[in-house]
Amino acid sequence: MAQQDGYSDDVVKGFLTWSIIWGFVAVLVGVLVSFQLALPQLNLPPFLTYGRLRPIHTNAGIFGWGVGSFMAFFFYITQRLTKTRLWSPGLAKFQLYLFNVIIALAAVTLALGFTRSKEYAELEWPVALLVVVLWVIFSINIIMTIIKRKEEQMYISLWYIMASLIGVAVLYLVNNAGIPVSLFKSYSAYAGTNDANVQWWYGHNAVAMVLTAPPLALFYYFLPKATGVPIYSHRMGVIAFWSLIFMYLWTGAHHLLWTPVPDWVQTLAMAFSIMLIAPSWGAVFNGYFTMNGQWHQMRDNYLVKFLIFGITFYGLQTLQGPSQAVRTFSAFIHYTDWIPGHVHMGTLGWVSLVLFAGIYYTVPRVYGRDIYSVGLVNLHFWMAVIGQLIFSITMWIAGIQQATMLHATNPDGSLHYSFMETLAELYPYWYARAGGGVIYLLSLLVFIYNIWKTTTSGKPVAQQA
Repeated sequence: MAQQDGYSDDVVKGFLTWSIIWGFVAVLVGVLVSFQLALPQLNLPPFLTYGRLRPIHTNAGIFGWGVGSFMAFFFYITQRLTKTRLWSPGLAKFQLYLFNVIIALAAVTLALGFTRSKEYAELEWPVALLVVVLWVIFSINIIMTIIKRKEEQMYISLWYIMASLIGVAVLYLVNNAGIPVSLFKSYSAYAGTNDANVQWWYGHNAVAMVLTAPPLALFYYFLPKATGVPIYSHRMGVIAFWSLIFMYLWTGAHHLLWTPVPDWVQTLAMAFSIMLIAPSWGAVFNGYFTMNGQWHQMRDNYLVKFLIFGITFYGLQTLQGPSQAVRTFSAFIHYTDWIPGHVHMGTLGWVSLVLFAGIYYTVPRVYGRDIYSVGLVNLHFWMAVIGQLIFSITMWIAGIQQATMLHATNPDGSLHYSFMETLAELYPYWYARAGGGVIYLLSLLVFIYNIWKTTTSGKPVAQQA
């Protein structure tokens, strides 16, 4: 079913297919690097070392899996909320090809060691310029569709979609400003403390505009669709949206506490980070209140399980994150394994669970076939949740032990443990983390098999909006 109700869904299929492929690659590489930490002999220089593979893992995960899926869903959701066919299906098809070229170039250049060494902004300038072209054509297509909409009401999901398009553009252009010195080498336009400040303004707001606003757009669309009841409060959603967008932009420097960044900048970031709890939990409460009288669907409706667990992990993230932005707690847990535990609760627990729900909802509608096996969906759900919890909880415990040992002192003020002694104590946790990653990887295989069988062998159903 290429065109449903006149909508352009072929490109939705393409982006979903490739985002799933890149998502599998991201988790596969992530499992490999987790084993490389526990078993250093698995580092095979020069290309298969932790230093080369780790940015491939993050870029494939955030941009291949995350952004690829968001592009699919932005196309799907925008057409339906505006009751308007995509402005340019041809441009969207070109975007799909360019997207895959960029992800492949990113993997190759990072494996070869070409990197700007900036978190989430590692790609050297020729590839970064292609990213700008990609985002411009994507944004034009979505914005033009919204401008030409037949539905006057702007539902909350469209607000989050617009914020993501504009926010990513501003962040990426400012932080990636650089001076090329060769085809594969450039230097940042900023220096020293300014460079660090701009980088983490970008880094944390990449979390805001890539890993918060888009999944919230999906959550607000798919929860009412999955439950059959309207969102509890559109007004609460809009208020939380504007509060979130305003507050997030000031929080980046909480990554730079106890550094040469001016104290007032650190304090401002810390204050806004704490205030972020309110708009973040506005979305959480909106989801929970929508479930009033519908909680039985957590048992009967597999889509609801993914969405409610996802928003719950989001809520936990937005309590943990602000607490980490407080100077005293940051001094304790920063630079420990607590941090990857926090990050992966967000990526594997919040973002990915919502994406899984969106895919399970969308695939039957664009292919015109029922989900192949609800039993496999439930198996996937529990394996993904268990794998993620093993990963995150293991890292939180490891981080607390690591921090405690690093801060332990003798009566004379000298350190009680050497760095190598703290390192040796982490190995059991690293094995457990790798085990959790393997479970999550296996859950992906179940997911991919189920989606493949749905598209090829699922029972045909009538077209659905």
